[in-house]
Amino acid sequence: MQVPATFFGMVLGLGGLGNGWRTAARLGLAPGVVGEALALASVLVWAAWLGFYALRWFHDRDRVLAEARDPTGAFFASLVPTATMIAAIALAPHWPAPAWAMALAGLAGGTLFAAWGIGSLWMGGRAPEATTPILYMPTVGGGFVAAMTCAAFGMKDLGLLFFGAGLLSWLTMESVVVHRLILRTLPVSLRASLGLHLAPPAVACVAYLAVTDGPPDRLAQILFGYALLHALVTLRMVPWLREQPFAPGAWAYTFGVSALPLAALRLTERGLDGPSAALALPLFAAANLIIGWIALRTLALLVRGRLVSG
Repeated sequence: MQVPATFFGMVLGLGGLGNGWRTAARLGLAPGVVGEALALASVLVWAAWLGFYALRWFHDRDRVLAEARDPTGAFFASLVPTATMIAAIALAPHWPAPAWAMALAGLAGGTLFAAWGIGSLWMGGRAPEATTPILYMPTVGGGFVAAMTCAAFGMKDLGLLFFGAGLLSWLTMESVVVHRLILRTLPVSLRASLGLHLAPPAVACVAYLAVTDGPPDRLAQILFGYALLHALVTLRMVPWLREQPFAPGAWAYTFGVSALPLAALRLTERGLDGPSAALALPLFAAANLIIGWIALRTLALLVRGRLVSG
């Protein structure tokens, strides 16, 4: 099976939704078994795609290397270490030793990939058409997930370093990406990448809560507010986004979709009342419906033998 790196986005969506169910269970709002089942599913999907992706390196290395050199899609490869960290968090309560090894591999791989990828950007020569939300993945998505991973394994001080790297990378890169979106419309084939633009503020809020203690402060609430704005803007663009036919790339939306209710639930768990608490359950229900729909459409493609080409 010719599994592309983009398939690891499924791990992020399932793992994020599983963490939402785990948090809801701690709040007494949902049964704990659902969160654990989703966590296990994310680990199994990660293991399956990792195996298939490794086989591609042995049997189709030229195509994999060509994807790694593609100026638009090369950063998708950073999903591999990021998904490894998400799977490690999911597995940690049940099998801590392998989860710890996975976390270390993800942290090391993600850091090295981020340094390599951003170093390539800083050397210049990039066409405006290749500037898309995919650029967020190594440092922004990778940095925030690394922060959550460190916190899950009792290394909050190290997690703060990764959070800082992710936060400042996001703040400096967002203006570049938005400038491109305003001036040059995304082609239909790349519109699902806007799901990656939806994710950073919500994931940042979750990561910040992971590496800090006590009642949520103003920064956590500010990040959540910006995440809500991103969600509303994405809703406004749904008819335009749906011009792209459904494909597994739709999982790009699920990291942000799962992170938004997770942020609200974590804010509530830490003692914050008000708008975020009132929105937590409606957002959580909506995330389950959206990700469930994407999962069912993906399974339908698999049954019809159309999940991947080749």
